[in-house]
Amino acid sequence: MNLRVIQAGLMLVLGACGSAPSANAGQSSAARPFTERAVATFNEPWALAFLPGSGVPMTNMALVTERGGKLWLVDAANGHKQEVTGVPAVKVAGQGGLGDVVVHPDFAGNQRIYLSFVEPGPNGTSGAALGYGRLVLGAGQPGIDGFKVIWRQEPKVTGDGHFSHRIAFAPDGTMFVSSGERQKMDPAQDPNVDLGKIIHMTAEGQRIGGRYYTLGHRNVLGIAFAPDGRLWESEMGPKGGDEVNLIVPGRNYGWPQASYGSHYDGRDIPDDHKSRGFEEPKVWWNPSISPSSLLIYNGDMFPKWKGDALIGALSGQALIRVDIDGDNARKADQWDMGKRIRAVDQGPRGEVYLLEDGEGGRLLRLTPAR
Repeated sequence: MNLRVIQAGLMLVLGACGSAPSANAGQSSAARPFTERAVATFNEPWALAFLPGSGVPMTNMALVTERGGKLWLVDAANGHKQEVTGVPAVKVAGQGGLGDVVVHPDFAGNQRIYLSFVEPGPNGTSGAALGYGRLVLGAGQPGIDGFKVIWRQEPKVTGDGHFSHRIAFAPDGTMFVSSGERQKMDPAQDPNVDLGKIIHMTAEGQRIGGRYYTLGHRNVLGIAFAPDGRLWESEMGPKGGDEVNLIVPGRNYGWPQASYGSHYDGRDIPDDHKSRGFEEPKVWWNPSISPSSLLIYNGDMFPKWKGDALIGALSGQALIRVDIDGDNARKADQWDMGKRIRAVDQGPRGEVYLLEDGEGGRLLRLTPAR
């Protein structure tokens, strides 16, 4: 038995005692506490966001992005869809295209929405970008007016993977964006580039606190704030080593120098984080589940989930619940959905909505089982 296997076994024992990050339990929960209903279908959907309304924090109207470059306004109550005009041109290749969509905290006052996407660069390069515009409703076909790019991932590089470009607003109205390492690995440790970082900025795009907030990330596809103001993320590892991390400003999360996974060619990666000055993941999976998204649930429809993370899994084809308690987290439930799950969000009554990945991906509404 090699040292790596012995270490992995020890981590599992320690994890059960609550003194180390959760390892590869990956348990499947047999009894579903929810029923699902298909609402609408899309072509390679990537993200969704519900719109606030007059005097209510959230309505049944949601925006859904498709990787190919379309944005839809959908009524989640009946599945009626309208295409939204004014979307920026995107480069569609590999993992790239139209990405995240979020609504400004003061949407009721400014009607502002934010989109992330991939744009081309010189000599076959590309990079993620982020911008905003005003969503115009009630005058025929919905549209975006005055779209303005406020951040561009630098440098632009070759390749079509690991853009990340997930967006989250903080309770104070500032904004965070995840910037993947574009499958280049080493730049995640370079403080002078955007790759492999989480970036903090104002709602207008001015950076806060320097070039980056945290570094040493691989492909952060989920980022969300808990009710207590803590920032959490879900991150794709290499061959194994998918993570859930508590994000603390200035910290280094280790990639590619530390991981609980291995390189795809079989080369080992050291998994000693703390002794080398890196942050330990709070939860990790081996084999991979490919986390695609992250929601911190705060509704009343599923009271046992309140304050916990719900994660969509691509290769894992699952909805996963991670129990969050302050700055600690542990695996709780994993429900087989039979399809790759690209996004998870919360509806106006506390329903949970899932977007299936790929062509014909369904928007599913989850409500408590009777």
